[in-house]
Amino acid sequence: MDYQSQHTRYKNKIKQRIKTAFFYCLIFLFFWWSTANIGTVAQPQVTGGLNGQEMRKLLDEGNLGEAVTRIEEDWEEDYQKYLTENFGARSKTAQQIANTLSRLAVKTQKKPALIYAIPRTDQLELILILPDRPPILRSVPEAQLKNLRQVAQEFSSEITNPRKINTTSYLEPAQKLYKWIVAPLETELQTAKIETLLFCVGQGLRTLPLAAMHDGQQFLIQKYSIARIPAFKFTDINYADLRNTQVLAMGAAIFSETSNKEPLPAVPFELRAIAQQWPGQSFLNEDFTIVNLQSQRLQKRYGIIHLATHAEFRSGSPKNSYIQFWDTQLGLDQMRDLKWNNPPLELLVLSACRTAIGDKEAELGFAGLALQSGAKSALASLWYVSDAGTLALMTEFYQQLKVSKPKDPPIIKAEAMRQAQIAAIEGKVTIENGQLRSSRGETFLPLSIGQIDSKNLSHPYYWAAFSIIGSPW
Repeated sequence: MDYQSQHTRYKNKIKQRIKTAFFYCLIFLFFWWSTANIGTVAQPQVTGGLNGQEMRKLLDEGNLGEAVTRIEEDWEEDYQKYLTENFGARSKTAQQIANTLSRLAVKTQKKPALIYAIPRTDQLELILILPDRPPILRSVPEAQLKNLRQVAQEFSSEITNPRKINTTSYLEPAQKLYKWIVAPLETELQTAKIETLLFCVGQGLRTLPLAAMHDGQQFLIQKYSIARIPAFKFTDINYADLRNTQVLAMGAAIFSETSNKEPLPAVPFELRAIAQQWPGQSFLNEDFTIVNLQSQRLQKRYGIIHLATHAEFRSGSPKNSYIQFWDTQLGLDQMRDLKWNNPPLELLVLSACRTAIGDKEAELGFAGLALQSGAKSALASLWYVSDAGTLALMTEFYQQLKVSKPKDPPIIKAEAMRQAQIAAIEGKVTIENGQLRSSRGETFLPLSIGQIDSKNLSHPYYWAAFSIIGSPW
């Protein structure tokens, strides 16, 4: 019995050792597998979306036509989810987009190109569509998503800081972004003699002050006119001559007590400057109401609506973003209820905006402004520029938009904005000794406009905020 007991204990000990050895083998195998596949363990495999494997495969295979379709669908979904509307836009293939750009180049005598900028975790993908040509792909490994966001935030921060308007602290990030977003396509743009750039960009870039990107010699706006679009399928491609357009100009220098908004003392002079250049009507302060806006549009067909007032693009739902009227706010979610596209509205101008730069929802609100308002194009600012600075840029923009002679081709909206911004860069639009100097001549400014001291408006803080959204035409 003693012998049997010892034998049993020995067998059990052997079994236990085998079990222990097997356990450690399993641990070793699991450790080896997890180390070899650490990227897979740490992060689930993503197949859908622009950052997923499907898009990677399309790009690697050079299937850019399908890639463009996927991009348009993905960003359409972004805007439809945010604005909780189905816009029912018909998809356009890359070939159809190229053909459309070719047709508009002939009509406007300005050659356009479309740039998709798709931020991905591993690198930035750029797809260029030129008139009547197949799409072109450029990948920028240096512009990984983390690096791209960091530089974009630094760029915006340096430009929007009014304490840095006497410095060039923005130049380093401005040149880095140019190197990543524009330089890889520069040869093709120059060979095709492109003059207008449409930017269709992903999250983190939608409120980037594109015009101020810098090639080391000059700003991007000095080389091309620029518009930003949410997707090409949302862009109105019907060109119209604006020279005989009526303008409805409205705004407020002061607001009702319940509004609790800062005064905008330059607004009366902004409206007056527009009225002197364009036919139409203008309304100020108590007459600046939503009811009056609707009433005026029923009486006359206005191609341009100019609202000189506070407008905010905020985080959260669309109702958090708004346009301030005399005594009430119009939420972004209410804009389509006004049916501003019936009759068709060529241009909606908001001249005193403020945007939560870098915030996803605020980006969607700003970049989707023309889409949500029903306007063909919108002109708005990414940050609030000084009262006098806004007056200067707006005055020059409307002057440039009207400058064509009867036999000359009319200037497109994006080109008018470009010329106004170049005038500021080159010191042709300034505020000196209480006077606004522009291509119209000199205009005395009242003392009621704050900080009337001489202003050199060449710093991007003053002009890079303003952006054409939607159709550049």
